[in-house]
Amino acid sequence: MVGVTTAAAIAIGISGCSTVDDGPRTAVEQFLSAFGSRDMGAAAALTDSPSDAKTGLTAAWDGLSATTLSASTGRARVTGDTAEIDVIYKWGLPRDREWSYPATIRLGRSDTGWAVRWTTTDIHPDLGANQRLSLRSLAAPRATVNESDGSEVMVNGSVIGINFDARKAAESGSVADSVTRLVDVLRRYDPKLSAQAIAEGATATDSPYPITRISERDFDQLRDQLAIPGVVTNEQAELVPKDPTFAPALLQQVKKVVNSEVDGRSGWRVVTVNPNGLDADVLADHDPDPAPAVSLSLSRAVQNAAQRAVDATNRFQIAMVVVQPSTGKILGVAQNPAADRQGPIATTGLYPPGSTFKMVTAAAAISRNLAHPDTLVPCPGEIEIGPRLVPNYNRFSLGTVPMLEAFANSCNTTFASLASRMGPSDLAHTAAAMGVGQQYTIPGIDAVSGSVPIDAELVARSEDGFGQGKVLVSPLGLSLVAATVANGKAPVPQLILGKKTTVAGPTPALPPEVVTQLRPMMRAVVTGGTATVIAGQGDVLGKTGEAEFAGGSHAWFAGYRGDMAFATLVVGGGDSNNAVAVTRDFFAGLPPGYGIPAAP
Repeated sequence: MVGVTTAAAIAIGISGCSTVDDGPRTAVEQFLSAFGSRDMGAAAALTDSPSDAKTGLTAAWDGLSATTLSASTGRARVTGDTAEIDVIYKWGLPRDREWSYPATIRLGRSDTGWAVRWTTTDIHPDLGANQRLSLRSLAAPRATVNESDGSEVMVNGSVIGINFDARKAAESGSVADSVTRLVDVLRRYDPKLSAQAIAEGATATDSPYPITRISERDFDQLRDQLAIPGVVTNEQAELVPKDPTFAPALLQQVKKVVNSEVDGRSGWRVVTVNPNGLDADVLADHDPDPAPAVSLSLSRAVQNAAQRAVDATNRFQIAMVVVQPSTGKILGVAQNPAADRQGPIATTGLYPPGSTFKMVTAAAAISRNLAHPDTLVPCPGEIEIGPRLVPNYNRFSLGTVPMLEAFANSCNTTFASLASRMGPSDLAHTAAAMGVGQQYTIPGIDAVSGSVPIDAELVARSEDGFGQGKVLVSPLGLSLVAATVANGKAPVPQLILGKKTTVAGPTPALPPEVVTQLRPMMRAVVTGGTATVIAGQGDVLGKTGEAEFAGGSHAWFAGYRGDMAFATLVVGGGDSNNAVAVTRDFFAGLPPGYGIPAAP
């Protein structure tokens, strides 16, 4: 109900003298109480024009869609049989909005007492005769989703909702026939649609049954085919990609996370409306409060270059992940169509890493003082460890060489031997310090880094040492290994800026001297080792790998240049040079100098 507060005594001026008369105030308070209680008949009866007043008071409540009304009375001025009383109205509007303003109510006294002199200004001082109040909602612009180079990747758009009304279908023909036709039309967009499930769901509700949503472009192509009895469509606000070719699978995951956060807070406005329906004046205006743009760590330059590189062939499944070592920002995640058919293998696919895992084995050897870059180590064509005979590729032999040279030329025998001299948890501990083994919960992307077993069995641990045992990594996980060498410690990957990644599992630190010694070893891989194919693309440091599996081998290349770490996988690609070549094409497709820190 309305709350009415007396704020000042009534001042009466008659022939130079004054006295107190509460009659006008009492009449106004009764009027406001009835008005605030939505008893328009009672409020109107307290005026000198009950019919017009009831219409106007009702229109005010309805036009504002008001939830409450309270009012307080202030100064009163009485002159003879007329009076004016100041009031403050306070409307409660939808969505917890509030609108307050001052007004003046005039009264007249007759033989029956004081009555409100009805006029629309009793409701609002700027409400003209034959006008009404109206509340307007002002939609907030939906926030955009931007990538780190500054461009928009998802913007406010719309999609078309496809629904099915069983009652309308039954009126025009057969529900079963309509549903069967609808499923046939939409099968290319959702092959899992079931005509029976739609028919059962639609007949069980009185409202249109939602089926799917498609883009406006697709709807335009299907408009005639969707002219089916019972099919009902409606336009719905939606984040849509500005460029459908830019990381489409990744942006779909991002949209699921941020779609509810881009609406902002709508504004509102109260206007006066003339009888012809046109707005006459604005009485209150509150601008919408748009939500801030969502920022992704993705770089358009990196993503586009990576996508072009992996799309060069569809003969193999190819995936590439690029992260920024200094921050953990995911700069690019690219897969070719052949890989897309297998799911998000770039961030969740687990594969044996082959010789790329020698980055971890070398780090473990340095940490435990088993060997350093200039330590002489044997690199025979094959080595026997327990019952296992470990060979080099084509059984090449370097003899006894510095570990740097054994690393650059990818000697399996050297690193199997080093791993055999380590403790059961040494490789797992070092891998965790380099970003592999933890569970990362990254808002906007599914992620699995990999797994490295704690293995007390000598042969199994030796095989792990050159990436052919039970070790498994994803391209994301291997990119973190390379980023650790670049950064000095394992970065925490992130995709949606401002949304924290959680990490479950141990996160040991890597001694600083380890990465200092690893870097020249990884540079030697490019300058004179197994990755010379990419030598012309600047100061690249990396490690190649060919991981055997039943029936073939995977090609890997992981490393970094400047503040960009990468891992490239060609599933079943054989020679690691195939992964190196994809990475070379990636760097060649970047703007000149991109990601390379300026010289001090």
